[in-house]
Amino acid sequence: MDNIDEKTIDSFSEEWSRFDQSKFNNEEALISFSEYFFMFPWHILPNNSEGFDMGCGSGRWARFIAPRVAILNCIDPSDSIEVAKKNLSEFKNIKFYKTSIKYSNLKKSSQDFGYCLGVLHHLPDTYDGIKSCVELLKRGAPFLVYIYYNFENRPFWFRIIWKVTDFIRKIIIRLPKRIKNFVTDLIAFFVYFPISRFCSFIEKFGIDVNSIPLAYYRNRSYYTMRTDSRDRFGTPLERRFSRIEIENMLINAGLENISFSETAPFWCAVGIKA
Repeated sequence: MDNIDEKTIDSFSEEWSRFDQSKFNNEEALISFSEYFFMFPWHILPNNSEGFDMGCGSGRWARFIAPRVAILNCIDPSDSIEVAKKNLSEFKNIKFYKTSIKYSNLKKSSQDFGYCLGVLHHLPDTYDGIKSCVELLKRGAPFLVYIYYNFENRPFWFRIIWKVTDFIRKIIIRLPKRIKNFVTDLIAFFVYFPISRFCSFIEKFGIDVNSIPLAYYRNRSYYTMRTDSRDRFGTPLERRFSRIEIENMLINAGLENISFSETAPFWCAVGIKA
């Protein structure tokens, strides 16, 4: 009924308690923020705007949003909401809700903006999650999403590699917590780190590395690699969609004027409530 997967909720509670982003370099955090929010239409927000961060996790995006708005509602069903409260304690304009997307405690058609990054693909019903978010928005309000892509813009060999890693993920998620954390750390150290740093090295010689798996991390910290390795291989429920599928869900949920980012991370999209 709540459109949540309890095992996934527990997984994120553990992940964000372990990786609370306190060691996340501020410069790197700003780069990541710009990658997700560069096409967000700040200029259309009204004065004293109120919006939501759906699935706020540790609050890593909220700390950049809160100074720009009057009220920010941070919503998350996991225990990570306590991590967010700690990380965002300096902000007095943030309200926290430990609840699901479907029952967020916010009134329908009450929000001037919203965003939901890296969350909707972890729901049993992704479309229902999108619809629940859009219902909270006022007409003309923007909504930003990031939803895992199904590699439709990648070559066949890239998709084969992903299928292999997804098989490995389905084994790792069944491991006891401590062993799972140890294994995902090993993956970060022996896979993410060497491949990404190799990409960084050869890029200096003018070689295009964007088609190489994990090249995205070539300028990222090891802390980020550990975090994302735990996220990628330790989260029980994961769904992936094509750009067309995401666009159709956004349109059917009541958004228009939808734009997609043409650069990683894929797929980021923003739309306006009709």
